[in-house]
Amino acid sequence: MSLRRWLWEPVMGQLRQGLSPERLAWSLALGLGAGVSPLVGTSTGLCILLALAFKLNQVVMQVANYLAYPLQLLLLIPFIRLGEKLFGAPRLPLSLEVLGNALRTDAWGTLHTFWASLWHAGVAWLLTAPMGAALLAWILVPVFRAAARRFRGQTA
Repeated sequence: MSLRRWLWEPVMGQLRQGLSPERLAWSLALGLGAGVSPLVGTSTGLCILLALAFKLNQVVMQVANYLAYPLQLLLLIPFIRLGEKLFGAPRLPLSLEVLGNALRTDAWGTLHTFWASLWHAGVAWLLTAPMGAALLAWILVPVFRAAARRFRGQTA
């Protein structure tokens, strides 16, 4: 299972099929941006809405969303901490282990207990994710343009 086989080749396949480098870059960037949402369980729907709103590639966005899952877990507590700072909320004693155990024991009770923290984390994500997605798209567009030129050169 190489990264090349599971990510790079399908992405390049989209370019070969005619997806523009710009739309590909934005599809990946917004899919990853939505995928790291601290509001677990909302990213798939968010990707659907973003793809429809901006006429982006739904498949690429959902793949990026799926690949973002480890990042979503890694960024959950930093988003909660940023939300605590933004809202002046008390700092909760948290770790991924504590959250994971609480969710396994009583998911609804955990969501009720951490509702304010997750809401604050969601606001922190809303303030940071668009900038991160835009920066990623800005980096990816030239990469995909170069790849598209290479493909055009191979067929000539």
